[in-house]
Amino acid sequence: MHGLGNDFVVIDAISQNVDMTPALAQAMAERRFGIGCDQVLLVEPAGEPDVEFNYRIFNQDGSEVSQCGNGARCFAKFVSDKGLTQKTSFSVLTRAGKLELVLDKPGLVTVDMGQPIFAPSEIPFIADQAADTYSIEIDSETLRVSVLSMGNPHAVLQVANVDQAPVDRIGQCLQNHRRFPEQVNVGFMQVLNRNSFKLRVFERGVGETLACGSGACAAMVAGVKLNLLDSTAAAHLTGGELDLSWEGRGCSVYTTGPAKFVYDGIWLEAP
Repeated sequence: MHGLGNDFVVIDAISQNVDMTPALAQAMAERRFGIGCDQVLLVEPAGEPDVEFNYRIFNQDGSEVSQCGNGARCFAKFVSDKGLTQKTSFSVLTRAGKLELVLDKPGLVTVDMGQPIFAPSEIPFIADQAADTYSIEIDSETLRVSVLSMGNPHAVLQVANVDQAPVDRIGQCLQNHRRFPEQVNVGFMQVLNRNSFKLRVFERGVGETLACGSGACAAMVAGVKLNLLDSTAAAHLTGGELDLSWEGRGCSVYTTGPAKFVYDGIWLEAP
């Protein structure tokens, strides 16, 4: 499946037993010798009341992470199309907490991504106190970045031209910077007007992807906090467009976008 080109292997772990390990996720995600994807998503039975499913996410490198917005939309379409639920609105449990998923018009899904987190210790990010932006030294330059969590850590940089931004170089430097104990997803944001922006994202454990749902949410929050964006905006990512809304501190971030099947298959274990 894919959401705006951010592609996934989605596995039903309800109707079958699945022993997912970092090594297996890595093998599946490998684009030459495996299936190939940005992340492997696992649909598991609910582990507590008031949620429909458990939602697990593994990056290309086999690491398990807490959040993936594009994956959440694909998750919702998968469980609906496969008959695992009859509901059009339901909750799923991630390592970061509950997500609310709503199947809207055909092919579109809205996700309540929850409230952004700004406390440095909860992101996690090494800083004395929370601020709208921080100065971070990399190589011989100083960057001003917004840092927050959407269930996973994000650093957002404002750039004049996203197409010319040094995404790989700065993305790798920030991802491995000592101030991010659990690494970070790095967003490069070009504000077009108060209701739209362009975005490229260098994701931890993956590299640059065609789209990042939680990264778009983080950029939206950063833009609103810096008074660059209104409370609703369209994110133009390499793979397509997401609609976003955030009413400010204490409110959830909502994202609406497509989710598409590519093909079904069977994974044959090596003999």
